[in-house]
Amino acid sequence: MTQTACFHCGDPATGDPPITLEVDGTARRFCCQGCKAVCETIRGQGLTGFYRHRTEPAVTPKSLTAAERERMLELDHALAQKAFVAPVRAGLEARLLIGGITCAACIWLLEHHLAAQPGVVAFSVNHSTQRARLVWSPEQANLSELLMAIHEVGYTARPYQPGQAEQHLQAERRSALIRLCVAGLGAMQSMMLAVPLYFQFIDNLSTDFIEIFRWFSLLTATPVVLYSARPFFNNAARDIATRHLTMDVPVALAIGLAYIASAWVTFTGGDDVYFESVCMFTFFLSLGRYIEMQARYRAGLTGGALGGAEPTIATLIEGTTTRIVAAHEITVGQQVRIKPGATVPIDGVILNGRSTLDEAALTGEYLPATRGPGDRVHAGSINGEHPLTVEVVRAGAQTRLATILRILDRVQAEKAPVARMADRVAGVLVSRLLVVASLVWLGWWLAGADNAFDILLSVLVVTCPCALSLATPTAVTSATMRLRNLGFLPTRGDTLEALSTIDTVVFDKTGTLTRGELTLVDIECFSDQSADQCRALAAGLEQFSEHPIARAFQTCTAAPVSGVNNHLGQGLSGLWNGEALLVGHRTFAESRVGRPPPHHNPAGGIELWLAAGSRWLARFVLDDSVREDARAMVAALRDRGIRTLLLSGDHSVHVRQVASQVGIDEAIGEATPEQKLDVLKRLTADGARVMMVGDGLNDLPSMAGAGVSVAMESAADLTRLRADAVLLNGQLRSLVNAVDVSQSTRRIIRQNITWAIGYNVCALPLAAAGWVPPWLAAIGMSLSSLLVVLNALRLSRAGPAAAGKRQRKTVMDAGISR
Repeated sequence: MTQTACFHCGDPATGDPPITLEVDGTARRFCCQGCKAVCETIRGQGLTGFYRHRTEPAVTPKSLTAAERERMLELDHALAQKAFVAPVRAGLEARLLIGGITCAACIWLLEHHLAAQPGVVAFSVNHSTQRARLVWSPEQANLSELLMAIHEVGYTARPYQPGQAEQHLQAERRSALIRLCVAGLGAMQSMMLAVPLYFQFIDNLSTDFIEIFRWFSLLTATPVVLYSARPFFNNAARDIATRHLTMDVPVALAIGLAYIASAWVTFTGGDDVYFESVCMFTFFLSLGRYIEMQARYRAGLTGGALGGAEPTIATLIEGTTTRIVAAHEITVGQQVRIKPGATVPIDGVILNGRSTLDEAALTGEYLPATRGPGDRVHAGSINGEHPLTVEVVRAGAQTRLATILRILDRVQAEKAPVARMADRVAGVLVSRLLVVASLVWLGWWLAGADNAFDILLSVLVVTCPCALSLATPTAVTSATMRLRNLGFLPTRGDTLEALSTIDTVVFDKTGTLTRGELTLVDIECFSDQSADQCRALAAGLEQFSEHPIARAFQTCTAAPVSGVNNHLGQGLSGLWNGEALLVGHRTFAESRVGRPPPHHNPAGGIELWLAAGSRWLARFVLDDSVREDARAMVAALRDRGIRTLLLSGDHSVHVRQVASQVGIDEAIGEATPEQKLDVLKRLTADGARVMMVGDGLNDLPSMAGAGVSVAMESAADLTRLRADAVLLNGQLRSLVNAVDVSQSTRRIIRQNITWAIGYNVCALPLAAAGWVPPWLAAIGMSLSSLLVVLNALRLSRAGPAAAGKRQRKTVMDAGISR
């Protein structure tokens, strides 16, 4: 029989002569040459399985116009790619927004089609956000060629813009809220009609009056089924087509069967209708899903929270004038003006100005940080009270904010092992429950029970594993939100699960327990000059040096020194009040002064000597200072029964000294990267579950051997890329918070799974015995799902906002007391 609908998109195929193509031995008809060309492409790559698995017709493809093709070619330019493309180890990575996706089969087709293109390393699409991650080799293919390959099979692709994604998410929430309201109104109206009949509040009702009640209930339930419950039917059809059963299958079966049976009774006559059960079931389940959506939205995992922090424009400084430009047009080395209240669009270094910056979106720190000349600023920070002039270091997709967004996308796409296990169990339960429900109905029907159909509906509804499917993802979403706000960013889907089991934490020293930079820890004066005067004299010389030692004096007021000379590897000399002034190592200073320095106590750090003419003025001691919160963090870990160990490549004496300062009993110094890895392997072999915290490239081997690896915010880019988590604010107390949250997450997931399984085990025999009517089954199952969601949302309670308020109050109180 000649078909009149297009085989590809489902539109009317009325062309004359007809446009046809033979597919799998059958002549198929198409509405246009575009659909035929797409089908030929799919068939040519052996991907005709797309037509078997799809649950919705594909979108009608449109030919690329000359202007659209030109815009795609423009995306090959490096400047155009700066906003959404970032270099990765395998090549380049682009974030794209895909249009035209109607079902899971579309993703299957796209991923297989792109995998066959030359140069494509990886391509994956997130069905819920319709965002894609494309990794390709630029030596083998241009980005425009791959975008056109997507267009070949009937879809569109464009660079991901966070603002557009936010609008899409808002539309999804609005649609879900409307569906929920329609279901709620339907449930209220149907229950108003059903309750008086169920509980016999009204006696001696005529048959005609009951018929009117039923017809009115049918009118009330129809929009609920056709509109509010449509996602359940769409998802169930997809699951059946892909042979992967989820909780939507019994949900759709129960709603569909109850509605059809009730409509049949209403039209033909009979005893019972179930319109109120249909409406209530749809309402409660939609309510549970809406609450879960709200939690996911607040977590910002879809890019809404952080994506909105990406500014789209910047004020570019050109000589003595400024102009507004698109943020992605900014290049490294240019200068931008950051006005008070504006969001920083790039990563850079402050050249002029001093102001406070709100970096809460990046680090979780709710107290603004003061920044001045020479300090770094990051995209997404909000400037406070004064304008700043900033030199661009990184822009577009290279900023720290863009990196965090990519990590969050990856975390959202990955499922933790416990979540995958829950999905597998839910899938098995669904298939078994469908069999059990059928057997229960058959048994009651053979027994001649009048309520066999009621019992079937109750079994389908009450045992739906919704709570089991929601038990893990909602908890992980809430926990990830909480950790990111606390400054701890998981970069893998299984980080939380692994973190909850650790019993040993191994620390690197430099840059981890210490700041990783030299600071002035001691000063000893030998003349009538005060300590402040000696610091000012040293700062006057060091301001002309780029050496790391000079940074220790940047906060000191510099004395006026002229004629400064830099003696490479030795020190600095100049003139102060007409007298020769120098600062440097002991041998350098002694050779200039002409006599040995005064007697002094030995120091553990770097010694610098200050002299004027033939006079010794002072000795400075510089060292890498321990972080303020290191000792409290180690004590907190010990209180939780977690063993701590310091493992460093520095001199053993200094390593033991730092270990003593922070309260660590076990310290190993002068360890090579290979020896560090051996230590971690030995700990693992002894049964320890190890977390490694480091910041350098030399920590990579040992971090790879740990169960969980955490990189400091100041770590090398490669170290952060390979780590399982990153400390965004560089504060070690976040490690303790992360351990607490991960253990709470594990406990809540266990509670949720235990409740979900226990509820199904208890509810099934009650429903099978006929003791649970369909409307009560709907309430029980929905309340079970809500309980799981609300229990998981406890993880996001008492977040950093409250902590920030308490911290600010403490600072204010301290200021008042002074």
